[in-house]
Amino acid sequence: MQALEVSGVTKTFGERRAVDGVSLAVNQGEILGLLGPNGSGKSTLMKIIVGILKPDAGAIQVLGNDATKDPTAVKRIVGFVPESPRLYEFLSGIEYLDFVADVHGLVPSAKHERISHFLKALDLEGRENELINGYSQGMKQKLAIIAGLLHRPQLLVMDEPLNSLDPRSARIVKDLIHKLRDDGVATIFSTHVLEIADAICDRIVIMDAGRVVEQGSTGDLKAKAGTPGSTLEEVFLKLTGTSDTREIVEALSH
Repeated sequence: MQALEVSGVTKTFGERRAVDGVSLAVNQGEILGLLGPNGSGKSTLMKIIVGILKPDAGAIQVLGNDATKDPTAVKRIVGFVPESPRLYEFLSGIEYLDFVADVHGLVPSAKHERISHFLKALDLEGRENELINGYSQGMKQKLAIIAGLLHRPQLLVMDEPLNSLDPRSARIVKDLIHKLRDDGVATIFSTHVLEIADAICDRIVIMDAGRVVEQGSTGDLKAKAGTPGSTLEEVFLKLTGTSDTREIVEALSH
């Protein structure tokens, strides 16, 4: 069964078309990597999927729920980790997580157990009573990841989730995404670190200028680019038209 189906989605800001007729699907138990240069429309598409933005055209189905007609139902089953999390910084870490858990209707016993497990796993135990405005960027990122996972979503949408994380926490998050995949959870994972995408994702969608320019497994993408022995980075640069950087580097070095 498809966890997510995006059909012909378009979003325009002023005269700029940020998302231009995008269609893609994610199966249950699949990790889809969403790659693209800055400004390619990845973050806008993710915000549309989770209901933060409304599309100008197109349709989105999340496990049978229409995201534009019933965004509340979609929010119940989707976990979102934004690229730049905006947290209530006047709250302590535990107050923020309590609030998020209450919004999702978690019963007190499950709430306390899950929060405790996440705090310990991501090395925030003992810091949860401090105000968020005193947290480092990495600590804030961990808090955003916990908030996105607390209610056990069936679709995870993660925009650069490993930003600012220490190596141990990044490894835990990566391993957890794979464990959730085994349990049937679908994930959309955006990253600029192509080695991470190669290691984590089952399938990859490459966006450029608001459109999907290619999709498939890493092997599929290498074959389509005519570079079967290349790295994912080389394939990505070729497919997005930025493969020849020699002239740029030469100009910058003078």
